[in-house]
Amino acid sequence: MTPHQELVLPRDCDAIQIPSGHPIVLPAGMSVVVTQALGGTYTVATPGGLARISAEDAEAVGILTETPATPPPIPSDSAPGELNENLVWDQLKTVYDPEIPVNVVDLGLIYDCQIQREGVGANVHVKMTLTAPGCGMGPTIAADARSKILRLDGVTDAEVELVWDPPWNQGMISEAGRMKLGLV
Repeated sequence: MTPHQELVLPRDCDAIQIPSGHPIVLPAGMSVVVTQALGGTYTVATPGGLARISAEDAEAVGILTETPATPPPIPSDSAPGELNENLVWDQLKTVYDPEIPVNVVDLGLIYDCQIQREGVGANVHVKMTLTAPGCGMGPTIAADARSKILRLDGVTDAEVELVWDPPWNQGMISEAGRMKLGLV
């Protein structure tokens, strides 16, 4: 797949409408243009606007033309398999707003991360905001973050809470994020 390649969907495909966050079905035969492929999700331009397709559906409709590479091991100061806050933050760096090509950590959207150990597992609680309170994709982005946290060894439950205090501003974007967005 090349950036901004036009594709025709060979079958119906579940998607999330951007920015409302409502589930939709893109019909077989529809032409779409992939505008962003980051963090295991694909933003596509359709005749009706933008939509987000999960990796599971992307393969089935031909967006992925090759097997995705196995992600490199996440560097950590802890022993292999030992859950720590750095692992959670690194996992959150694989979560993207479908309209912005910068991960939620570098956008400054993650305010807090707490790990509470319970027996052999742990519960992770993350406080996250959005660039705008009216963003309809908030629950979808939060659910994506939660599902990625749950993939970490040792996590038995995860909660991603959307918060609005302090209000997000562009000053919260990391230097790497600013460079990606052309703000530096």
